[in-house]
Amino acid sequence: MGTARRVFEFLKMASIQHAKWDYEVSMNILRRRKALWILAAMLIPVLLGIAVDAADMLGSKTAYAPAFYSTNIFLISIAIGLCAGLITGCIGAGGGFIITPALMAAGVKGILAVGTDLFHIFAKAIMGTAVHKKLGNVSVKLAIAFLVGSAGGTFIGGAINHALYDYDPNLSEAFISLVYAVLLGFLGFYALADFLKSRKSHDTGDAHGGSAGMTNLSVKVQNVNIPPAIRFDEDYVPGGRKISGVIVAMGGVIVGLMAAIMGVGGGFITFPMFVYVFGVSSMTTVGTDILQIIFTAGLGAITQYAIYGYVFYTLAMGMLLGSLIGIQVGALTTKVVKGIHIRGFYAISILAGFINRAATLPKKLVELEVINWPKSVVKGIETGGNVIFWIVVAAFAAWVIGKFLANIKILRGEEDSAAPVLVKEEA
Repeated sequence: MGTARRVFEFLKMASIQHAKWDYEVSMNILRRRKALWILAAMLIPVLLGIAVDAADMLGSKTAYAPAFYSTNIFLISIAIGLCAGLITGCIGAGGGFIITPALMAAGVKGILAVGTDLFHIFAKAIMGTAVHKKLGNVSVKLAIAFLVGSAGGTFIGGAINHALYDYDPNLSEAFISLVYAVLLGFLGFYALADFLKSRKSHDTGDAHGGSAGMTNLSVKVQNVNIPPAIRFDEDYVPGGRKISGVIVAMGGVIVGLMAAIMGVGGGFITFPMFVYVFGVSSMTTVGTDILQIIFTAGLGAITQYAIYGYVFYTLAMGMLLGSLIGIQVGALTTKVVKGIHIRGFYAISILAGFINRAATLPKKLVELEVINWPKSVVKGIETGGNVIFWIVVAAFAAWVIGKFLANIKILRGEEDSAAPVLVKEEA
C-alpha cells in the first residue's frame, strides 16, 4: 500500500509539473506577438479548408479514418483543447491526460490520436518556450545522456504502436485504451481517496507543498557506480553531485517510451524523476525538462507518426487554439474558487477519462474474439462510457466558465493591479 501511495504521489507531482510547463508556454504565446503571428499563419490553411468544407486526406492514404476534416471536426478539436486547457489551468494537473482519450471518444482512431496529441505538444513547445531564458541551467552532459535515452524510447514506443496497428487496428485501439485505463484508473482512485480524506480533515487543498531536497531513493541511485559518471549541479552544491549516465539514459528511455505510446510529450514525468529519483536540483531540472519536451515530442511526432500519416494537423491546430483560451480562463478562475473543490474536480476528471477508456475495452475484446459478449451489451457499455465522459467534461467546463463570468469584474481588477509585473514582450 505504501509503495502504491508513493507511485501515486510521484505521478500526481508529474502531472502538476507538466501543467506548470503548459501554463508557462501558453502564456508566452499569448504575450508575444511573434508567436501569435506564427499561430495565425499555421491556422490559415486550416481555415481556408473549412471555408470550402474540404475532405482531402491530411495524412497518407494508409492513415486510419478520420484523416479528413470538416467544420464539425475542427470545432470539436477546439472544444477538446478548451476543456483540456480549463482542467490544466484550473486544477493545475491532469489536462493533458484527457486529450488522447477525448480524441478517441470523438471517433479518432487511437494511433492517429496519439500522433496528433504529440504534434500538438511539439507545436506548442516550439512556439511558446522561452528557451534562452531557461537553458542556462541545463547540465549538458546530463541532458545528452537523457536525450539519447528518450530518443531510443520514442522509437521503441512508436514501433510498438505501429506493429500493433499493422497487425490489427483493433488491437492497437485496445492497447492504447488499456494503457490509459490503467494509468487514469490508478491516478483517479487515489486522487478521489485523497480528496475524501482532505474533506474529513478539513484540509482546504489551497496549500501545496513538497520536498525538493535529496530523497533516500536519489541517494541510493547516485551511489550506483556504473560508468560513465556524470557530474552536475556544481553551481548549487560544493563539488557538485554525480550519477551514472547509464541510469539517466534508462530514465530517458522510459520517458520517450511513455511519450510515444501515449502522446503526452514526456514532460509530465521528467520533473519528478529528476528531482526525486536522480536527485537533481529544481533549477537544473527545469531547463533540462524544457529541452527534453521539445526534443522528445518533436522526434516522436515527426519520425514516428507524421511521416506515416498519423498526425491530424487540423485537430492539432484546433486543440492548440482552444487550449490557449482554456488555460488562461482556468488559471484566472482559481482565484475565486476553493482549493478543495479543485482537488475534487481533479479526481472526477481523471476518473471520467478512466471510465471512458475502460468502457471501450469490452467491444475491442469482442472484435478481437477474446471474449464472446453480445454486441448490444458491449455497444451499450461503450456508449455509457462516452456519455459519462462528455457529461463530466462538459459540466466541469460549464462550472469553470460560469465562475469566470460571474466573477469577471473581480478578476479584471486583480489583473489590472498585477499589470506592472507582467513579463515585458520581447522586441
